[in-house]
Amino acid sequence: MAHNSMAVSGTATAGKYKALSRRIDATDTPVIDFTRRVMASRKDALSLAQGIVHWGPPPAALARLTSRLVADPAAMSAYSPNEGLPALRAALRAKVTERNKLPHAFINAMLSLVDADDRVVLFRPYYFDHLMALQMTGSAERVVLGECDPASMRPDLDWLERELAGPAPPRMVVAVNPCNPTGVLLTRAELDRLAALCGRAGAWLLLDNTYEDFVFAPGGEHYCPAGPHVVHLFSMSKVQDAVCICAPQPSQLLALEALGPDSREYVEGLIGQLEANRDKLRAALAPLEPHVAGGEGAIYLWARLPTDPRDGKPLDDRAAVEWLVAQAGVCVIPGSACGMPGYIRCSYANLPPATFPTATARLRAGLEHLVAHGMTDMPPATTKQ
Repeated sequence: MAHNSMAVSGTATAGKYKALSRRIDATDTPVIDFTRRVMASRKDALSLAQGIVHWGPPPAALARLTSRLVADPAAMSAYSPNEGLPALRAALRAKVTERNKLPHAFINAMLSLVDADDRVVLFRPYYFDHLMALQMTGSAERVVLGECDPASMRPDLDWLERELAGPAPPRMVVAVNPCNPTGVLLTRAELDRLAALCGRAGAWLLLDNTYEDFVFAPGGEHYCPAGPHVVHLFSMSKVQDAVCICAPQPSQLLALEALGPDSREYVEGLIGQLEANRDKLRAALAPLEPHVAGGEGAIYLWARLPTDPRDGKPLDDRAAVEWLVAQAGVCVIPGSACGMPGYIRCSYANLPPATFPTATARLRAGLEHLVAHGMTDMPPATTKQ
């Protein structure tokens, strides 16, 4: 009887409280959760969705980390300085100074730079995690969506200049270079203009450089403009993805080892192989030409879906992703997750070379059918590649 009373009391008490904050309720559900659920419906589905690489950390870095773990296992579970291990911080400073040509580097959280009532610019299509971060910090209602050129997918800097000169100029402008989700690489001139426009307006320029090493455009470069108002985020900042008392020592030590010269050679060799994947993916997207962008950097291509050949109406991108998994056995990201319904994002790095051609062949077959027949059943022979 007591057990039942406690259960009733607990239920009644729980009913008095809202389960989640309004900020979290208003935050988009991660699109990767959507793609995982869709892929679970077909056991042999292949993913061109998630933006990850198919390789793990450099073997030499893992070996050195293993030696550290064996030599002093107790130290690996001890607290580290809140700001990070001194050796890792020194290595990151050296990396940023030598490779990115910056006089200094700093990684700052959104909460340090803007308040909830400050306006923040995201260019469509945006990286979905950036919007989610703003939603979770209570700034979603102040997001200003800037447009990109519909053909080149390059940000409209003339629009930004007008916005920054307006009566309520944004406090921050966010850009990803090379771009996630489009794979477009900004030029030195574009980045210098971005920095100058923000500097004149007294706005922060937050540049996400996660894909700094993934540059494929002939003669292209990953360039970092400098300035007291320019904040650069690099992939090593993701060591701190888990918010805790301090960053775990093993992950920091692995990051330190991964900054070594032999590790860099290992990664550069693998990145070079991705150009062949990019070309295969571009060929698979041929049914959507000329509405395909990217390939200059990062690990993505961005494409506009066709209209439905049966009624001429735009296709629902989420429904199209579900259809591609069910009918063609391949998954991509719906553009609506990046603020642009009717598009798809495709990754060319997350499958190993042996599997990637099968995925692109499935995508090509699915898109050819989609263009010609819409979201109807594909012939069985085309779905078993």
